[in-house]
Amino acid sequence: MSAAIETEAPRTARTVSRAEWEEAMQAHLAKEKKLMRLQDELAAERRLLPRVEVTKDYSFDTADGKATLADLFAGKSQLFIKHFMLSPGQTTQCVGCSLEVDHVGGLIEHLAANDIAYTVVARAPLAEIEAMKKRMGWTFPWVSSFHSDFGYDFGVSFRPEDVEAGRAMTRGGMAVPPGMLDMSGNDVFEKDESGRIYHTYTVSGRGGENFLGIYRYIDVTPKGRQEPHYGSLADWARPRPLYGEGGTVEANGRYHKGGCGCAVHG
Repeated sequence: MSAAIETEAPRTARTVSRAEWEEAMQAHLAKEKKLMRLQDELAAERRLLPRVEVTKDYSFDTADGKATLADLFAGKSQLFIKHFMLSPGQTTQCVGCSLEVDHVGGLIEHLAANDIAYTVVARAPLAEIEAMKKRMGWTFPWVSSFHSDFGYDFGVSFRPEDVEAGRAMTRGGMAVPPGMLDMSGNDVFEKDESGRIYHTYTVSGRGGENFLGIYRYIDVTPKGRQEPHYGSLADWARPRPLYGEGGTVEANGRYHKGGCGCAVHG
């Protein structure tokens, strides 16, 4: 497990003349442009990564009935899947997953215009998913893998006996913490003209920050990330309607309302 990267301590910036500020900004922008070019190179390498064919049949529960993995492409050749950390019967809500999917509300049409379908998947039964969607006002596609091995096969869901025996490993190679049967992650798939489906990309952990656009705003402000270390968004993030309502967040990222009376607070 890699050590947490500490955020920079708050500091008071020097006040200088406009000319000095311009000089400092130009030097900094040169570094940003260098980073951008490196990101472009990395993206080009990513597009050339090998792929693996998905031959197993998966079935998902949707508001319109059963759907296959091929159906989730919705006529597109590329599919982005967000694994939402929601287990069957789970009454708490993952703040990181909630923050990530909040970013896609106005992006679905833009993704579709780029031949990309977007779907959120969770192992919770469809009724529990629909209840959360309604509560949060989410309208993006979200399906249940409750009757499928999908989450298990793609390393985001784990069987209790494997977790208890220490056999369950995250996609980063760490042992799954006790009580955690579902994790967060993202996967990308491609479908060719013959209908064959391929798994092309996967990311989890801090890699999910790639899809948290809010950090691009926070990182350019004077106070920056007010987190003990990078990636500790549970220190501040809450489900959107619950800011200012108190409550706590477990180490696993699940939010509890204040005074909810569950075992976590016992």
